[in-house]
Amino acid sequence: MTSGLSSWWRDAVIYQIYPRSFADLNGDGIGDLPGIRSRLPYLRDLGVDAVWLSPFYLSPQADAGYDVADYRTVDPLFGTVDDARGLILDAHELDLRVIVDLVPNHSSDQHVWFQQALAEGPGSPLRDRYHFRDGRGSQGELPPNDWPSIFGGPAWTQVADGQWYLHLFASEQPDFNWDHPAVADEFRTILRFWLDLGVDGFRIDVAHGLVKEAGLPDIGHEATWHLLDVGESPCFDRDGVHDIYRSWRRILDEYPGERIAVAEAWAPTLSRVANYVRPDELHQAFNFSYLGTAWEAGAQRAMIDDSLAANDNVGAPTTWTLSNHDVVRHTNRLMQVNTGEMAGKKPTAVDEVAGLRRARAASLLLLALPGSAYLYQGEELGLPEVIDLPPEARQDPAFHRATGQDGYRDGCRVPIPWSGTTAPYGFGPDGGPSWLPQPDAWASLSVEAQDGVAGSTLTMYREALTLRRKVFAAADPLTWRDAPTGVLAFDRGPAFRCTVNMGPDPAHFEAPGQVLTASGPVTVEDGTALLPPDTTVWWSI
Repeated sequence: MTSGLSSWWRDAVIYQIYPRSFADLNGDGIGDLPGIRSRLPYLRDLGVDAVWLSPFYLSPQADAGYDVADYRTVDPLFGTVDDARGLILDAHELDLRVIVDLVPNHSSDQHVWFQQALAEGPGSPLRDRYHFRDGRGSQGELPPNDWPSIFGGPAWTQVADGQWYLHLFASEQPDFNWDHPAVADEFRTILRFWLDLGVDGFRIDVAHGLVKEAGLPDIGHEATWHLLDVGESPCFDRDGVHDIYRSWRRILDEYPGERIAVAEAWAPTLSRVANYVRPDELHQAFNFSYLGTAWEAGAQRAMIDDSLAANDNVGAPTTWTLSNHDVVRHTNRLMQVNTGEMAGKKPTAVDEVAGLRRARAASLLLLALPGSAYLYQGEELGLPEVIDLPPEARQDPAFHRATGQDGYRDGCRVPIPWSGTTAPYGFGPDGGPSWLPQPDAWASLSVEAQDGVAGSTLTMYREALTLRRKVFAAADPLTWRDAPTGVLAFDRGPAFRCTVNMGPDPAHFEAPGQVLTASGPVTVEDGTALLPPDTTVWWSI
């Protein structure tokens, strides 16, 4: 279990906070660290073990803070370093750990290193800390290679003196050159800065991208890379990244309380992802393969087995997640025609009642699996994807580009509702602004509207998180049981079973015990259970 300090992260439930959209204390329409701090008791009562904060560093906000200008300073949009320190202290008082985002693949083009490199021109030592190159063509008018940006267009931008710089994301996000020792030294000091401040770990953005293939060779064919589907390329998942993470692990291990690092790592296979969590590297890696798995019993069982096996091979826990700040919320995604689609794809309208029913079932399944669970803010309220944001309101930088990622990430980033009947629903002061507009229907989905209501999604999450601590242990393995077609059933330990109906029809089977909790109505008569489609039930056996 997660009590105590011993490997707390192996079965932790970690709640992702997108600071812009969680709670706005100063009323400017953008969430902030004081707002998060004020809502920490809610997260304690929800029953999570830790929070993960998306970036709040000083940034021009060209990509919602993933373009960092200063890694040791809080952007005034979100507060101050003292606010961060106070948030960490308060969280620890509530027995919550704090994980912060780290963005080591690229900086902002406003970072002092990059600005000085531009000012000093070709030959500047600062240019070696990024990937500056002369162009091709008779006048250097062509990019140095054929790599595309994930956000669309070429991955190179030419500066006034004729050289080009590499940016695998937006042009405002130049990639660091991790072959340069100053880059490695800088990030080791950044790690120590935040560890000394008290953070319990880091989520490593684009963990697979830091090292590029030597010589930056052409791909040799026309290619576009999606944010969440990079596959094999000379830019990603190079073996050299593992030396970086071994050095980081040594730093983390110096600190008390088991500080951790979590990789956002995309790789061609689950075994390649598992390389990031070998015993001397990082602690966890996001299981994006599971996030993209179709809602179908055979596909789900195969992915669960493959995920557990890949991580067991290196002695690491498996992580499970259904939503985050880059993907369509699973209330919509699991209902789309291609049920394995994830982010960047334009979300389609779905039957919201059916979507919530399936999302609730998927959430209870996830929370019963061995390993660590990641929840995204608002999923405990059953929030749907907002698909009708007007173009002028959208702020995803990729939305305004002609090619590349589709740019529909704003729909999962709309500020969450806390209370009241009109926007901003307690996100900020009554009648105040909200950086993205909230739907009128969200009044019925607020924390206030669901608090203490039997059968509400918030109540289901609270019950499940309480039971998760009581009815099985982290070490209890998953054991599959026979089940009707379209149904998954497995045990965790001697007294717990989870049953999920993913088929189109109600399932009838012998009830294995007493119902602990369920995502929807379950009928048990004369020892026979009737489980409707898209429903998960937890049993005491």
